[in-house]
This record gives sequence, structure tokens and C-alpha cells, in this order.
Amino acid sequence: MRSPKREVRYGRGNASDEGDPVLSWEEDQPDTSLVPAQSRVRTMLENVLPPVAGLAVLIGAWIAVIRWQHTSPLIAPSPGDVVNGFRDNAGDLLTAVWSTFQDAALGLALSIVVGVLLAVVMSQSKLLERAIYPYSSLAQTVPIFAIAPLIGTIVGNSQLPVGHLPIVLVSFIISVFPIIANSILGLTSVDPSHRNLFKMYNASRLQELLFLRVPFAVPYILTGVRVSSGLAIIGAIVGEVYLGNGGPQDGGLGYETWTAGTQGQWGLLGASALSAGLLGVGVFIALGALNTVVLRRWHESALRPES
Repeated sequence: MRSPKREVRYGRGNASDEGDPVLSWEEDQPDTSLVPAQSRVRTMLENVLPPVAGLAVLIGAWIAVIRWQHTSPLIAPSPGDVVNGFRDNAGDLLTAVWSTFQDAALGLALSIVVGVLLAVVMSQSKLLERAIYPYSSLAQTVPIFAIAPLIGTIVGNSQLPVGHLPIVLVSFIISVFPIIANSILGLTSVDPSHRNLFKMYNASRLQELLFLRVPFAVPYILTGVRVSSGLAIIGAIVGEVYLGNGGPQDGGLGYETWTAGTQGQWGLLGASALSAGLLGVGVFIALGALNTVVLRRWHESALRPES
């Protein structure tokens, strides 16, 4: 948090102390217009250069291992094979990335709604928490390849419009637990002194929930969403492999990965895997920016430290 500064102002206090100095406390707000452009460029470079350098080192190590071991392209593709896979299948990969993103986004949105609601219910009663919380971890322990066909059968025999719904459900199952865990932690970690203050003013449980517990839990919920975003993408790809429609137009990255593996197109396989990784990184960065926008004015985790 920024430390406040003391400022002496002359003004009218009471009738007997006219002209006396009045001490006031104001938050020390730095004027961003005074920050030189060079500092802003330096900050941007400090944020951009480390991941770029890390990627360059990773690619260099990849090339070195391939050449040192004289690895056959049938075992592991080289960066050149992956680049060729991108070049020869760019249109299909872009379509697959968009399809997987839609499925993962719907699965993540469903996990946010269900996860936060379950956490709110459990935060109201220790008995409910003990009854529900242990079973919420089943999504992390049950092998998804074992229940994916069951999900496809149940949803396929229902009256719901199927489409990509089974894939969305698989994505939801894999990604929901971190949101539940982080949300319940935030909702139940409120300072007891703050809760006592609400009780002192006869606040209802609903008011305590809406105006104390939920605002306090927002950083925890956002952290859970960032963790679950990668799991949602993994769940969507797994669902596309086991339950996909089997077409290049809407099969997603799961279809591209499965096709490349069965046909021995190792360059395309590497390009599909790298596309999934880039999609996950992009979503994680976007959610990180959202986290900063939401928390930057009031939470310590998003405030820049003083220089």
C-alpha cells in the first residue's frame, strides 16, 4: 500500500482557532504524467524480454537435443518440422484453436458459476462444507477417459441439443475444483474483527455475504479462475478426442492431434500441441490483465511497489 503523507493546510477549524494550522492526511498519489517515457519503455521491456528470452533458450535446447541425439522425425519433430506443420495446416489449426477456445470458454464459465455458488453454500455452514467439499474433489481424481463415454451416452440420449455439450461438460468437470477450493478459502478467511463489526451493526447474513465475504474473496476467485483456465483447455481437448464430432471444421485441437498421431504427421502433431500451449498462455495472460484491472485500485496483490 502507498504510505500517506502529512500536509499542513491553513484554514478555518472551529470559531476559536481561525487561522491555525490544520493537519490533514492525503494519500500519496504519484503523478503518472511526470513518469518519463524512458521509464515506461524500460518497464515494458522488463515485462516482455524475460519470456522471449526464455522461449529462445527453450527452442535452442530443443534443437540441440534433436541434433545431439540424431533423433528421427518419426520419434520427435524438430522445430523446423513444427514450423512446416504450421505452414501447411494454418487454416485448419486456426479453425481448431477457435473451436477449442469456444468449448473451453463455455466449460470455464460453467465452472465459475457452479463453483462459486457451491462455495457460497458451503461457506454458510460447516456442516454443509463437510458434506459437499470432499466430493467436489472427485472431478480431480476420476479418470476422465473413463467417464467421457458415459457423458456422451447420457447427453446423447437426453432431449438437450447435443452439439459440443459433452465436450463442454468434460471441460467443466476438469476445471471446476480449483474454483471451488479458492472460493471457499476466500469466503471463510474473513477477518473476525470485520465480521464482529457487521454483527455490531445488526447486518443480516445476506448483507455480510454480499458486502464483506464476496468482496474479500474476489482475489481468491480470480486466482482459481486463472488456474482453471488451463485445465478447461485440457478438458476441451480431451473431450474432443473422445467425444468430438470428427471433422476438421469443428473437431478442435483434439481432432487435429488425434488425426496427426494416427497418420504419423509429426510436424502437425507438434504444431497442434504448440497451438494448445499458446492458447493456454494467451488465456492466462488475458485473465491476468483482468485480475489487474479488477484489483489494481484496492488490493495489495495488484498494487505496484514503491520505487
